Amino acid sequence: MRPDEIKQLIARQRQFFASGKTRDLDFRIAQLKKLKDAVKAMEPEIMGALKKDLNKSEFEAYTSEVGFLYEEIGHTIKHLRDWAKPRKVPTPLLHQPSQSFVYSQPLGDVLIIGPWNYPFMLLLSPLVGAIAAGNCAVLKPSEISAHTGDIVARLVERTFSPEFCAVVGGGVPETTALLAERFDHIFFTGSIPVGRIVMRAAAEHLTPVTLELGGKSPCIVDKDTDLAVTARRIVWGKFYNAGQTCVAPDYLLVQKSIKKDLIGAMKGCLTEFFGDDPAKSADYGRIISPRHWDRLMGMVSGTVAAGGKGDKGSLYLAPTILDDAKMEDKAMEDEIFGPLLPVLTYDTLDDAIRTVAQRPNPLACYVFTSKPETERRVIEEIPFGGGCVNNALIHLANPNIPFGGVGQSGMGAYHGKDSFDTFSHRKSVVKSSFLMDVKLKYPPYTKDRLGLIRKFMR
Repeated sequence: MRPDEIKQLIARQRQFFASGKTRDLDFRIAQLKKLKDAVKAMEPEIMGALKKDLNKSEFEAYTSEVGFLYEEIGHTIKHLRDWAKPRKVPTPLLHQPSQSFVYSQPLGDVLIIGPWNYPFMLLLSPLVGAIAAGNCAVLKPSEISAHTGDIVARLVERTFSPEFCAVVGGGVPETTALLAERFDHIFFTGSIPVGRIVMRAAAEHLTPVTLELGGKSPCIVDKDTDLAVTARRIVWGKFYNAGQTCVAPDYLLVQKSIKKDLIGAMKGCLTEFFGDDPAKSADYGRIISPRHWDRLMGMVSGTVAAGGKGDKGSLYLAPTILDDAKMEDKAMEDEIFGPLLPVLTYDTLDDAIRTVAQRPNPLACYVFTSKPETERRVIEEIPFGGGCVNNALIHLANPNIPFGGVGQSGMGAYHGKDSFDTFSHRKSVVKSSFLMDVKLKYPPYTKDRLGLIRKFMR
């Protein structure tokens, strides 16, 4: 789509929003139901596209992308009328007789830019919030996951009028043209460097942004843990979608005394999950592109406890455990975003917390321990977006809690009501009665009136 066509599309959406149609709750709910029905009708094609782009198994494609979206839509429809109600809040005594309310109102026209690793869910899940809040939307899929991007474009075109919701395909030129336009909110999921570009562009129009980025998410393993369950959950969380998950455990910090046993248990889990040769497993994904495959292979170094091999032609990279990792290793420089798991050790919890503190705030943090005090210290002393105790990834799938980063791992949050709030303006209104007009606030400001004011405002 050319820049002039993008301008025309946004103008049509602004005109449609100005008509007031999207403010109607029945309209919003109807659009969410249409979206769910359209996904159901195209589910086989969606699953096929995810298979082509990332070799996602049917199970992973459904649970992390399609089924996830069904749950998000259902949860939103169930609660939308309650979320959208004006909320009455207390009013200070000084302002009586008055009542105070918070109204949630749509922002207008929003831009949602999606990533390639969960190219269906991470584009359409924010759309659910945008529709629920009463906005028009432009979606920009990643050009890297081209098959899924094409399916999303067809799905949206069949389901919505472009004045309400449209997809703009293409690559960097189209994204640049979109960012040059004024939107009422930009929602971006992707890398930290591109997040900076998005934020700079948004600043030109003073457009608010939600940035879902990433970072090196640590996984701390205390010696007082259930080793078998811990190994199973770490391996599942790390190698789900071949490690191409923004909240995957990026590196392990393991108490020294259990490192050998934990690695042995994790290697056993790899065989249990994917067999002796993961390349032949129907449940193990592939790297998104040759460029990313090269980047990941360049990180393999040190003691390879498992994996370490791959095939560029098929974009296969074995689930890999890197033992005796060091902070200066290539794999510890930036977020890995692939099936490599460096293992570092620590002596005391203070050491582990200090190690994490050397890096920018991560998007996720995980701790495996049976000690409440260890759990408490990790949660309280390490700044991170969200995480789990004795598990991995699953905090992402609870619509009742916000998902988002902190610091360089992102800003803003979504899922469930937090998505509705992200795409809403919370308008504050105080309604006063004519029955009484307290003159205390009016001039002339005498000492007696000031004395009364001091009693109220202290």
